[in-house]
Amino acid sequence: MIQSVNQVQSAVEALAQSSDTLFLLLGAIMVFFMHAGFAFLEVGTVRQKNQVNALVKIIADFGISTIAYLLIGYWVAYGANFFASAQTLAQHNGYELVKFFFLLTFAAAIPAIVSGGIAERARFYPILIATFFTVGLIYPFFEGIIWNGNFGLQSWFEHTFGATFHDFAGSVVVHSVGGWIAFVAVSFLGIRKGRIRAGKHTNFAPSNIPFLALGAWVLCVGWFGFNVMSAQTINGISGLVAMNSLLAMVGGIIATLVAGKNDPGFIHNGPLAGLVAVCAGSDLMHPFGAFVTGIIAGVLFVWVFTFLQNKTKLDDVLGVWPLHGLCGAWGGIACGIFGQSSLGGIGGVSFTVQLIGTVAGIAVAVIGSFVVYGSLHKLTGLRLSEEDEYKGADLAIHKISATNDEN
Repeated sequence: MIQSVNQVQSAVEALAQSSDTLFLLLGAIMVFFMHAGFAFLEVGTVRQKNQVNALVKIIADFGISTIAYLLIGYWVAYGANFFASAQTLAQHNGYELVKFFFLLTFAAAIPAIVSGGIAERARFYPILIATFFTVGLIYPFFEGIIWNGNFGLQSWFEHTFGATFHDFAGSVVVHSVGGWIAFVAVSFLGIRKGRIRAGKHTNFAPSNIPFLALGAWVLCVGWFGFNVMSAQTINGISGLVAMNSLLAMVGGIIATLVAGKNDPGFIHNGPLAGLVAVCAGSDLMHPFGAFVTGIIAGVLFVWVFTFLQNKTKLDDVLGVWPLHGLCGAWGGIACGIFGQSSLGGIGGVSFTVQLIGTVAGIAVAVIGSFVVYGSLHKLTGLRLSEEDEYKGADLAIHKISATNDEN
C-alpha cells in the first residue's frame, strides 16, 4: 500500500515537472518569436536602404546575446552555470535549461530594443560588441538584484518599507533598462544626416507600413507569453495577468488613436506602450487600473516621441526610449499605484519602493551603457561614415539591398 502511494506521488511529481517544463518552453518560444516582431517593426520604419541591416542586426544580436548570457550573464544574475554533465543538466526534465532559454529571450530583448533607436547610422561590429557587454553584464546585474535578491537591496526594501520592488514581467528590469541603454547609445550616435534642413526638422516617413504593422502584431501576440508565462510554473498561471495585459494593450491603442491623430505608426506602437507599462503590475492590478495604465502609456509615447522628433537632436528612429524607457518606468511606478488594494489591486506593494527601484534601474542602465558605448565610441567609433550612411547600411555593410529591382 505504501509502495503504491509512493509510486503515485512520484508519478504526480514527474507529471508536474514535465508540465512546468513544457509550459515554460512554450513561453520561451513565444518570446523568442517576439524578436521577429522587433525585426519587422524596424524594417517597416527605416528607409528601404536600411531594411536588410535591420533584419541582420536582430538575428545577429540574438546570437551574441545567447553566448554572453550563457557564459556570463546567467551566472551574474543567478549564480548558476552549465559546466556540468549532460546527465546532471537534464535532471527534472531539464527545467533549469528551459528556464535559461526563457530568461535569455528577455535578456536578448535589450539589444533588440536598442537596435530600433540606433538604426540607419550605426556600425555593425561595434554594436555587436556592445550587445555582448550589455547582455553579459549590465542587464543581468540589475536582473539579479530584483529577481534573485542579489546585493540585499530587496531585503532592505522589505525591512524598511514592508515590501520588495515588484516587477512581475519586466517593465523596469527589461524594458526601462533597455530603453535607457538605447537613450545613451542614441546620444553617442547623433542625428541622421538630412534630418535637419535649413534649421528645421525633417522626419523620414516609414518605408513599409504593412511590415511595421506585422511587427506590432507579432509583438502583441508574443507578449502574452512574455507576461502570463512569467509565472514560470503552471501552478502560478493567472488569468488576471492575461486580462490586464489585454486591457493595457487596448488602452494604448485607444490613447494613440486619439493622441496620434490616426497616424498608423503611433497606432501600431500604442498597444506596445500599454503592454510595456503593464508588465510590472499585471499580476496585481485590477483590470480597470491596467486599462488606465495603458492609456497613460499611449499618450506618454505620442507626446514624448513627437517632441523628440520635432524639437531635439536626439534621433531615436523607432522611439524606443519613450516606448520602453519611459513607458517601462511608468509601469514600475503604476504598479505602486494601481497595485494598491485601495484602488482595487491585490496589494502588498509600496509606491515608495516602486519609485526608488525604478530610479535604480535607470541609474544602472545609464551608467553601465555610458561606460560601454563611451568606450567603443573612443576606441572603434560607433557611426558609419557619411558616405556609407548616404548609401545605406544594406549596401555599405551587407553588400546587398532588400529588393532586386532587376526582377
